[in-house]
Amino acid sequence: MTDLSHIVKAYDVRGVVPTQWDEPLSELFGAAFVEVTGADAIVIGHDMRPSSPGLAGAFARGAAARGADVTLIGLCSTDELYFASGSLGLPGAMFTASHNPAQYNGIKMCRAGAAPVGQDTGLADIRALVERWSEEGAPEPAATHGSITERDVLADYAAHLRRLVDLSSIRPLKVVVDAGNGMGGHTVPTVFAGLPLELDALYFELDGSFPHHEANPLDPKNIVDLQARVRETGADLGLAFDGDADRCFVVDENGDPVSPSAITALVAARELAKHPGSTVIHNCITSWSVPEVVRENGGVPVRTRVGHSFIKEEMAKSGAIFGGEHSAHYYFRDFWNADTGMLAALHVLAALGGQDGPLSQLVAQYDRYAASGEINSTVDDQTGRLAALKAAYQGREGVTLDELDGLTVTADDWWFNVRPSNTEPLLRLNAEARDADTVARVRDEALAIIRG
Repeated sequence: MTDLSHIVKAYDVRGVVPTQWDEPLSELFGAAFVEVTGADAIVIGHDMRPSSPGLAGAFARGAAARGADVTLIGLCSTDELYFASGSLGLPGAMFTASHNPAQYNGIKMCRAGAAPVGQDTGLADIRALVERWSEEGAPEPAATHGSITERDVLADYAAHLRRLVDLSSIRPLKVVVDAGNGMGGHTVPTVFAGLPLELDALYFELDGSFPHHEANPLDPKNIVDLQARVRETGADLGLAFDGDADRCFVVDENGDPVSPSAITALVAARELAKHPGSTVIHNCITSWSVPEVVRENGGVPVRTRVGHSFIKEEMAKSGAIFGGEHSAHYYFRDFWNADTGMLAALHVLAALGGQDGPLSQLVAQYDRYAASGEINSTVDDQTGRLAALKAAYQGREGVTLDELDGLTVTADDWWFNVRPSNTEPLLRLNAEARDADTVARVRDEALAIIRG
């Protein structure tokens, strides 16, 4: 039987085209998506990769053959697809491999209202159907074939975001945006149009071969050009989007990176000003500053595992107003609990433009601790190394352990978390402390145990 475990991941489909998957397989995914969701209508979008239009079209044919009416919104960011799913009340499929290299492509799927489809919420069932149909052949078409129509939702998406954050009265700002040849080059001009912003556009040409750099702003080498342009031009800040533009990374007026935890805290404070007493979600590797700022602003912080399915699930359960991850994913109740880097960027622009100081000064109040950054170690035995860490710290005076996600070890003035990768033989370490010397000590001690 066909085994699709190599391309069906925890939250999406992703692999090399056409060697690992292709248009005929995408057509089966479209049929299976309709079968599992029971949808009579769906919406489909795609990024700028050369293979994306063909894969999206094949998925649409498969869905229509099962009787579902299909709305194609064409080129879009992932959060624009979530907007379409939420505003139209339709299940959706986005064709993108985010920041992966050019030869990759994938499908991010959601139910109506942008509710996630992951392994436990339909993806395993979709995979099983596609595997069976790959062997036995596609099912007979439905008695009534669905229609396929096109619709442009970019202007509606931009208007929705602009209604959520008022930038009409901010002071003029000069902002450099590095779209990395990804979908930010498509969405930013429309979202920013008419605002008091002087836009300096870097790599806005849509090009799925990523000729300038990888569209992954969390890797420091991919924001070097943005940092240099901010410093050269005296811009107020810089923004970098990943390939499908659902994540946004910020640099200040000096070209220095702003921690996504500081952005999470800043946006949380703004959202809590509008919705006092609300819950804010943060994952277990965000800075201590996030729950501190949430409490200081009258909110309730809730800690969860790393990963969008856990954040979205907790947001829906708790009615949280906002959620942030240290990977620069930002989730909003006003955006169907989905992640949108663009809305986070608008909050940063509104906060900066609503006062006179520079961004570095503004975010200093939200960036209170020294951090190690994420450090990956290749290990033969993830479980054994985690057990060794637990044994080393268990019972130490003033130290607590929890296993919400991997192992988190916490003391009065430091903490670290070690999580196994789901896809590689890696352990990921994040450490934080009140000063850099303590971070270095905690990091080195943990790494010595991890690396044996």
